[in-house]
Amino acid sequence: MADRAHGGGFYLDHAATTTMRPEAIEAVTAAWTSSFGNASGTHAVARRAKNALEDARERAAALLGTERPHDIVFTSGGTESDNLAVSGAAGSSGRRRIVVSAIEHKAVGSAARALERHGYTVSEAGCGSDGIVTPEHVEAVVDPDTAVVSVMAANNEIGTLQPITEIVAVVRERAPGAVFHTDAVQAFVGSPTSLASMGADLLSLSAHKFGGPAGVGLLATAPGVRIDPIVHGGGQEAGRRAGTSNVAGIVGMVVAMEAVERERVRFESVVGAERDAFEVTLGRLVPGLVVNGAGSPRMPHFSHVRFPALRAETILIRLDQAGVFAAAGSACQSGAVEPSHVLTAMGMTSDEAAGCVRFSFGWDAAPGDGERAALAVAEVIDRLGSV
Repeated sequence: MADRAHGGGFYLDHAATTTMRPEAIEAVTAAWTSSFGNASGTHAVARRAKNALEDARERAAALLGTERPHDIVFTSGGTESDNLAVSGAAGSSGRRRIVVSAIEHKAVGSAARALERHGYTVSEAGCGSDGIVTPEHVEAVVDPDTAVVSVMAANNEIGTLQPITEIVAVVRERAPGAVFHTDAVQAFVGSPTSLASMGADLLSLSAHKFGGPAGVGLLATAPGVRIDPIVHGGGQEAGRRAGTSNVAGIVGMVVAMEAVERERVRFESVVGAERDAFEVTLGRLVPGLVVNGAGSPRMPHFSHVRFPALRAETILIRLDQAGVFAAAGSACQSGAVEPSHVLTAMGMTSDEAAGCVRFSFGWDAAPGDGERAALAVAEVIDRLGSV
């Protein structure tokens, strides 16, 4: 099982990357053999690859509520999908403001800031101490000159679920015609996710967050939304993203997406129960423990906690030595000296943020894993406290 690592330890960093699902591994392996051709070619081998690619596109479109398979753009992962959404949608309206939330993944925030060099203005919608971006936060910074608004569906550090449909309603009223993008990279594994249910224009996914292979993702687009390419070349993906298609990776991703849909209820109940057991047990054993975002809607596999008077880097080193694998903030920020921008936006001080660790459970967590993992973590914390 994924949460018990080799050697009897615990892998609790599934929000960074999770283990591949067996059916996805099987699909990737089969595609490497039967659909290895270049999908842009014209001969029979290439056509087999093209058929596999387009079959995957149709299945992904059905899962994400897009009207046409053509509305799915395959990419190299969540970072490229986010960049394509923000930068690709910005230039078509003639408007000059980009709005992102203060807790976005760096792939969104950095893409937005890069547009400032081209004359765009970037505004940040704040969030509360609970890790929630409210419609009021967005309303305060959106105006008729807004081209793109990007608010993530679930935060990648503390796992809080954002009220996307309510935020979309505010954007439609305050900035008619603005393109609304949601980074659903973390949300898809545990929360119903589609363009239709959210009312979004653009939606990003990354396969390795829900049991598919790393290095592949997608951007789902609503009809009529223009996306200018940011990668130029052969004109693949209907001119929106050049580059030879990663057919095997795409096939594996879509098989993993279908598995997520089949097992969503189990994920919420079983994995959520183990996360809850982890927090209850750890809270009983570690005095002063704070669970960040505990009162907010959260993804069922996230547990972001603060250990008072301890520092995350020390905790993570000792956990690693004990065979418990977790993270401080997002994987993209590991090793950063500055406190997480997410925790800063929530109002934490540098000292408070310095003691925060993210634990995240996997799709194949089993009963009892949460309590066992908490006991292992508590033992490490107890040793640190006695040093």
